[in-house]
Amino acid sequence: MEKYLRHVYYHETDQMGVVHHSNYLKWMEEARIYLLDKVGISYKHLESIGIISPVVSININYLYPAKFDDDVIVKLNVKRYNGSKIEFDYEIYNSDNVVCVKAHSVHCFLKDNNIFSLRREYIEFHNIFMKYIEENNGNNIEI
Repeated sequence: MEKYLRHVYYHETDQMGVVHHSNYLKWMEEARIYLLDKVGISYKHLESIGIISPVVSININYLYPAKFDDDVIVKLNVKRYNGSKIEFDYEIYNSDNVVCVKAHSVHCFLKDNNIFSLRREYIEFHNIFMKYIEENNGNNIEI
């Protein structure tokens, strides 16, 4: 499970200092980009060769509010990967180590607006994902 640390800024909150719900989605995206960078796959590079990975579905459970000036931790885990689809689980914690959000997202890989498989067409990226999964998720991943 990867950990992405982030500070809560004033503009991300309402007048009560509570984080607006839409910001959790942004933090989840930041954590995914962080993970890709960490494993050696720049999302900018993927886009430069015509690959995108849009959100297909997302489920968020808001459990406790994060607040202005918290340092939040986004814990990110690859749940499933099959070459053409990748799924992530998330937990977002506040400064007091309380779980604020539990979430799950599903993404596909598109090139020229068509779903395709990294396993078949970009084996080097597929192998990077597989190596990461083996090193970090072990037998917990569903392929």
